[in-house]
Amino acid sequence: MEYFLQNLINALQWGSFYAVISIGYSMVYGVLMLFNFAHGDIFMVGTYIGFGIATLLLALFGAVMPGWMIFLFTVAVTMFLTAWVGVFVEVVGYRPLRSAPRASAAITGLMIGIIFETGNLIILGAKRLSFPTLIESVSYNIGGIYFTNVKILIIVVSLILMLALHTFIQKTKWGMAMRAMSYDFQAVPLMGVSINVLAPLTFAIGAGLASVAGILYGQAYPVLDPYMGILLGWKAFVAAILGGRGSIMGAALAGYLLGAIEIFTAMVFPSTFRDLIAYTIILIILTFRPRGFFGMEHSTQLRL
Repeated sequence: MEYFLQNLINALQWGSFYAVISIGYSMVYGVLMLFNFAHGDIFMVGTYIGFGIATLLLALFGAVMPGWMIFLFTVAVTMFLTAWVGVFVEVVGYRPLRSAPRASAAITGLMIGIIFETGNLIILGAKRLSFPTLIESVSYNIGGIYFTNVKILIIVVSLILMLALHTFIQKTKWGMAMRAMSYDFQAVPLMGVSINVLAPLTFAIGAGLASVAGILYGQAYPVLDPYMGILLGWKAFVAAILGGRGSIMGAALAGYLLGAIEIFTAMVFPSTFRDLIAYTIILIILTFRPRGFFGMEHSTQLRL
């Protein structure tokens, strides 16, 4: 039982990254019916922006400000700046292709991701960077179960972000517009909802959340790499599909499920079997539930 609970905490931490990143995929696909394949690299860009902000704040105020305060300022500023990266991607990359075939938009997303990766290499070089420690790690042992304050921080902050987004989607005017657009992409703009406002807002929210995931990732795994967003991004995309089109709750639950499958698979089998077993399970689930956990029935009839 102790071993199980120990790995459950690890699964919650790892699944938190998938959950927060997958929400950005799910929002864009639900509202605009396109896959933002640049989202994983937006996560990478947000992590590097967080690195820059954290390094600057530590240099200026490290002697007078506690680490948790610098962490909060880093999260706030990074979310704001990365949100504008998301807006830029929508306006420059996707808006001109809004009426184009979905495949064109998908390829554009891949190209934007490559531009981000290459731009990072040109500006910062290929050397890996180390994310500064903002929250000193403190270990706890409760009943033989070891965990750190950083693990708890990652899980709690991720849950707060997802709850805040759920409240925004359910309780605000723009959230209502997003839900309506997700239900009927063609009719809602005819009702006076500006797609040129809703689309950048959707990208901005997804990018901001991805940047927070990047900062949390940097606290747990401080090595930064220009290609760090590729694998995490694709796995979060799988979680978004498994959760169901446009479902915030579905994307979050699928992200935690994917994290749990990977962690618990490594408990029983060699780590080289982790992805094979995890994605075999997901393939079986999608075979019997092609809409995902919370996908709407009419979504299978929508254009891709």
